[in-house]
Amino acid sequence: MHDIRALRDNPAAFDAALLRRGTEGVSAQILSLDEARRGAIHAAETAQAEQNAASKDVGRAKASGDEAEFARLRALVGDKKAEVAAMQTRAKELDDELTALLMAIPNLPFDDTPEGADEADNVEMRRWGTPRALDFAPKEHYEIPAVIPGMDFETAAKLSGARFVVLSGAVARVHRALAQFMLDTHVEENGLAETWTPVLVRDEMMLGTGQLPKFGEDSYRTTNGWWLVPTAEVTLTNIVNGLTVEESYLPRRYVAHTQCFRSEAGSAGRDTAGMLRQHQFEKVEMVSVTHPDQSRAEHERMTDCAEGILRRLNLPHRTVVLCTGDMGFGASRTHDIEVWLPGQNTYREISSVSVCGDFQARRMNARFKPTAGGKPEFVHTLNGSGLAVGRCLIAVLENGQQADGSVDLPEALHPWLRGKTRITAQGELV
Repeated sequence: MHDIRALRDNPAAFDAALLRRGTEGVSAQILSLDEARRGAIHAAETAQAEQNAASKDVGRAKASGDEAEFARLRALVGDKKAEVAAMQTRAKELDDELTALLMAIPNLPFDDTPEGADEADNVEMRRWGTPRALDFAPKEHYEIPAVIPGMDFETAAKLSGARFVVLSGAVARVHRALAQFMLDTHVEENGLAETWTPVLVRDEMMLGTGQLPKFGEDSYRTTNGWWLVPTAEVTLTNIVNGLTVEESYLPRRYVAHTQCFRSEAGSAGRDTAGMLRQHQFEKVEMVSVTHPDQSRAEHERMTDCAEGILRRLNLPHRTVVLCTGDMGFGASRTHDIEVWLPGQNTYREISSVSVCGDFQARRMNARFKPTAGGKPEFVHTLNGSGLAVGRCLIAVLENGQQADGSVDLPEALHPWLRGKTRITAQGELV
């Protein structure tokens, strides 16, 4: 959510930043509503003061024995009470309207976030690794003979419908090993605190990280009002919801491995083959809560943590800065990491690492007390995949495929597979 005081001070800058995201100037509408809200609050407070003064006069009239004056003043207090209640109701309505409007406006991009309309305007930062030269036509993950026995879409469709998968045998084992490898690396080498959180959350938590109110259709809601998390960003970030912590508490760096659930609204017809885009999937999610002065450096650190997993797995990848038109609702700057998939002959997203500034903190009312004293300030929040487990599985399978239909597994993963190194063309882990 945005700082209304900053908007009042410089509406032109606010509109210019939003225009870079394709949103026409809204400051005039916000400021008009804000003025009406403040006017209503002032009127209610004035009427309340008049009611309080009249109440004192009632007491004095009663004490003096002036029954006529007492009756008149008591009637006046009654009228004022009704007037104050109506004014307070109107002020609350305007305040809710203003909050809803601010909640629906995306975060402002940083000045160094590239401007653009869509993914074609994203800017490549760097590449790591060289795609392996193959002397055979590479297959997509679900076509590789070693994978076919352990990746069942027909049974999943019977159980749940489209965009689900049943993994078994060697493929399920590698999938689990990847999640454990990511968690252990982030905890033991990157200094993140392993965390286990619920996957069912309340409305307020989805509001806090920006999934609500605008993007409710992208997630699943239970019949009794819980939301299934689209990512552990929701739970990890909301750990500080409503808190005012000491500055020494920062930074807080969390990592969690969870199931994630997305309706994939608006993605009909995209990536329908295989398990690239699923309704239910697993992610190892990183979240950092930092001092405002540290958030940009933390963004680079988190990006390196995610890239490091791919380097350890020897998976070629590239990192791009998302342009303003391709960036998520709550981000000021986002680094997408795209892994090479030989079956598709292209790079595909496997992680998005975003810095949100105080955008989520304002929605959550998450602050810290400066050590040097002064008023509490809003923390900064960041989030990123470290990594999407299913997409990493796809990359491992496609990059490790051999001409005979088997799959060689990355050396870094061998300890998590008890020394197993490959999946045979028949689907056995050996």
